[in-house]
Amino acid sequence: MLLTPNAMSRRMRLGLYTTTGVIGLFLLLPIVFIVLLSFGSSQWLVFPPPGWTLKWYGQFFSNPDWMNAAVASLKVALLTTVFAVALGLPTAFALVRGRFPGRELLYGLFTLPMIVPLVIIAVAVYALFLKLGYTGTMFAFVVSHVIVALPFTIISIINSLKLFDQSIEDAAVICGASRLQAVFKVTFPAIRPGMVAGALFAFLVSWDEVVLSVMMASPTLQTLPVKMWTTLRQDLTPVIAVASTLLIGLSVLVMVIAAAVRRRTETRL
Repeated sequence: MLLTPNAMSRRMRLGLYTTTGVIGLFLLLPIVFIVLLSFGSSQWLVFPPPGWTLKWYGQFFSNPDWMNAAVASLKVALLTTVFAVALGLPTAFALVRGRFPGRELLYGLFTLPMIVPLVIIAVAVYALFLKLGYTGTMFAFVVSHVIVALPFTIISIINSLKLFDQSIEDAAVICGASRLQAVFKVTFPAIRPGMVAGALFAFLVSWDEVVLSVMMASPTLQTLPVKMWTTLRQDLTPVIAVASTLLIGLSVLVMVIAAAVRRRTETRL
């Protein structure tokens, strides 16, 4: 029996919805499991939990080692975000508006950390900082994280710059504004979504970075992923699930903020 176009369309939509639902469930299940485990009453990671409790959250927030690691992660992520945007903004302008030999090659070099395996970058950066005596310092953490976060910031800002009509900036200059004033008062507000997206990408890359952080860590300075890694080698308690839940929670919050900024920008447009 031949199907009508409407029936075929309904079947296609049903198939797409089903496929999307299965993929979404596949991606969400590990997150749901780890969140549930963080509330489990067992002293081990057992699923399903035999009961429910908040004591593991109490242990996490009362343990100075875990709290120091969380604060260190937040500091590194914030500093990485600031420097990634500060470096990515002029770089994006140069790559989009500059006319000089080797521009495409330079773009490739800036995006290289997205292609090269992290372990190779980690070994190279570790060798450099070991020679300079900076391993285990906040400086080493931030610089190494900026290296891998910068490409995401640059690409986000470049995409916004390419969509921006430069004639609007030129019109501001014709009306009496200096080029710098036009950039700050016209261009920057227009490309703000790209700048915000780049900043959020940089924060997320740094917030849950493990490979580089393991190489840069010291007994006195560890980020939350490093603390989780070292604890996993010794003990497997629900406190690790608590740390994972907090990592996921902040990442989701950042994504929600990004979506809100995008929606607000689209509404204004």
